[in-house]
Amino acid sequence: MNKYHSMVQLEEYEPYIGTEAIDRILGKAKGLRDLHVVNVNSTYYGGGVAEMLAPLTLLLNNVGIRTGWRIVHGPPDFFSVTKKMHNALQGNDIHLTGMKKKIYESVICENAIRCHLDHDITVIHDPQPLPLIDHFRKRGPWIWRCHLDLTSPHKELWNYLRGFIEKYDAVILTLKEFHRDLDTPQVFFYPAIDPFSIKNRDLSDQEMQDRLDHYKIPVDLPLVVQVSRFDRWKDPEGVIRAFKIARKKVDCTLVLLGNVATDDPEGHKVFESLLDQREERIIILSHQDTALVNTLQRKAAAVVQKSLREGFGLTVTEAMWKGAAVIGGNTGGIRHQIEDGVNGFLVSSVEETAERIVSLVRDEKLRRSLGEKARESVRKRFLMTRLLEQYLDLFASFRTDFRLIG
Repeated sequence: MNKYHSMVQLEEYEPYIGTEAIDRILGKAKGLRDLHVVNVNSTYYGGGVAEMLAPLTLLLNNVGIRTGWRIVHGPPDFFSVTKKMHNALQGNDIHLTGMKKKIYESVICENAIRCHLDHDITVIHDPQPLPLIDHFRKRGPWIWRCHLDLTSPHKELWNYLRGFIEKYDAVILTLKEFHRDLDTPQVFFYPAIDPFSIKNRDLSDQEMQDRLDHYKIPVDLPLVVQVSRFDRWKDPEGVIRAFKIARKKVDCTLVLLGNVATDDPEGHKVFESLLDQREERIIILSHQDTALVNTLQRKAAAVVQKSLREGFGLTVTEAMWKGAAVIGGNTGGIRHQIEDGVNGFLVSSVEETAERIVSLVRDEKLRRSLGEKARESVRKRFLMTRLLEQYLDLFASFRTDFRLIG
C-alpha cells in the first residue's frame, strides 16, 4: 500500500497501552468478526463526534469487524431545527412547533429511503438522525449514542425525543450525571482521541513554524489559545474578556481558532459576531487546519476551553495529550479530565480565567509540571483503544438477543 494511504494498526498503540492490552482487545474482537456495524451521524467533519468516528471505524475494521459510517443529509431548515434541539437538550428554551417536528421527521424519512440500514448493529449519534429507528425492521440492536450534556434538557423536547429513544436497545451517554429516567438501558463511555492523527501526532519545529508563518501568527509573546467550534456554549466572548483582564498584568497574544461544522448553522453568526474584537494581539481565525490546531496547542503558554456546557470537550483532551497547561470551564466532561491544580485548572468565571492565564504565562515551571501530568492522564484514560474496547464489550453483550446484558 502507498505510504500515504497506510492506516494505523492496533499494534501501533503498543508503546502507549502495552502488549497485554493489545492481546486482550484482539481476543475480544475475535468472537465478533461476523458482525456488520454502521454508525450514522450528521457530519463528516467539525466537532468531536466526527473526530472520534474517523479513527474508531477504521480501528474496528482493523480488528476484523466490518464497520461503516453514514451521514444524514438535509436542507438548511433541517439543521436549523436540529441545532435548536441541540441547544435545548443542553438547557436552552425552544418553541417546539408542529412545523419543526414536521421538518425534522420528514427529512429523516427521506434519508431512511436512501440509507438501507440492514446491519447487525446500528449506532445512531446525537439527535439529528434519531428518528431513523422508525423506518427499519431491526436485524440486530440499535444503539443511540448521545454526546451532549443532558443534565437539564428542555422538558417538552425531551418528552418528544424520548418517544424515539425508548425504541432503542441501549443508550450510550458520556457521564453518569447525564443519566435520564428511561426504559432503555444506559451505559457510559468517555470519548477518546487518536494520537496518530495530524492533529495529535508529534510535529517537527519546521512543520510548526510553517503553520505559524502561513497564518502570520506572531510568537514574540506567549500565546493564549482556545480551539473550538464557534458556538456560544464555548464562550469565546468570555475568553476575550478574560484575556483583556490578564494582559493588564502580562504581555501575551490571544488566538481563537475555530471551525464551523456542516450541521451547525449558528457557527457563522458566532464567528462574525467576534470579528469586531480583533486587534493586533487578538487573532480570530476560522480554518479547518488540523496541523495548525496541533501547532497552537503545543506552542501555547495556556490553552483555554472556557465552556459553559460541555458534553466532554475533546479539545481539552487533545491539548493535554500535547503536554499543554489547560484552563477548562468547570462543567460537564471537562471536570472529569482536569484535576484542578494537578494536571490543569478548572474555572467558573471570567475573572478566574484571567488569574490562571496570568499565573501560567508567568511560570514556565508550573506549565511544564501541569502538562506532564496532563499527558499521562490522557495516556491512561482517553486513547482510542479504550473506547474501542468498550464498544467491543457492548457489542458482545448483545450476542444472545437484542437486550443489553448486565
